[in-house]
Amino acid sequence: MNRRTAALGLAAALTIASCGAQGAASPAPPPRYTAGVTVLEGGGHGPQLCQAVMESLPPQCGGPDVIGWDWSKVKHESLRGVKWGEYRVVGTWDGARLTLTEPPGAPVKSDPAGENTLASPCPEPEGGWRPVDPAKATQETLEEAMARARTAKEFAGAWLDQSYMDQAKLSPEEVEKQGNDPKRLVLNLKFTGDLAGREEWIRQVWGGALCVSGAQRTEAELNEIQRQVEGEMGSGGLITASSSVTRNRVEVSTWLATEDLRRRIDEKYGPDAVVFDSVLKPVE
Repeated sequence: MNRRTAALGLAAALTIASCGAQGAASPAPPPRYTAGVTVLEGGGHGPQLCQAVMESLPPQCGGPDVIGWDWSKVKHESLRGVKWGEYRVVGTWDGARLTLTEPPGAPVKSDPAGENTLASPCPEPEGGWRPVDPAKATQETLEEAMARARTAKEFAGAWLDQSYMDQAKLSPEEVEKQGNDPKRLVLNLKFTGDLAGREEWIRQVWGGALCVSGAQRTEAELNEIQRQVEGEMGSGGLITASSSVTRNRVEVSTWLATEDLRRRIDEKYGPDAVVFDSVLKPVE
């Protein structure tokens, strides 16, 4: 092989290698997430995301670290070595820290109004909610009725609804004054299984307004699901977990609830048994 042939061969090899390198897929950028949160630095730690803030002065809170934070570039408050403020943050998440990918901005204000989760699910009786036997609508009989309901293995929760007083257009002062009067409350009880005979059973002791409704899971089952979910997640991203008897589900607040996490929990406990509130949302 002469020098010309060797040179041509080397050039061809380099061309092929170059094409191969250009054809290789570049790695996908990591997903970005956003949230409206408090960022606070103090008490021995650097800038951290906070979901719940103690209303002291200066405030106190803690959470995941924020990488790339610069207080000199954002408006903030400062007192006794503590710096804090509310911001919209955008960055990548490694499971424990948020690394900023753009400067923080002003938080988006959310609508504070929400649904009344204590409203009775039963249709309002003709003539409105009112005691059927005022003599048995006392604090003592109310407690007795709730204690009786809890003896049933199918018991799924209890709560009191006073929202009908709002419909009566009572003033806030009147609602506060009358809110503890059992005659002005609706006792809500949930049970799994067949509800036949449940209302009559409770009516043996309770004469006030009453709503008996069905549920998929008992209160004991909800508490066990909550315990297991807390154990599975540990401190890795979990903020709070609670059992909602009104919605008959476990509600979990976490820094990031991925689709894989939601799917895995649904497969284990059933659809809608556990509902996640993810602080970090994917950037659209």
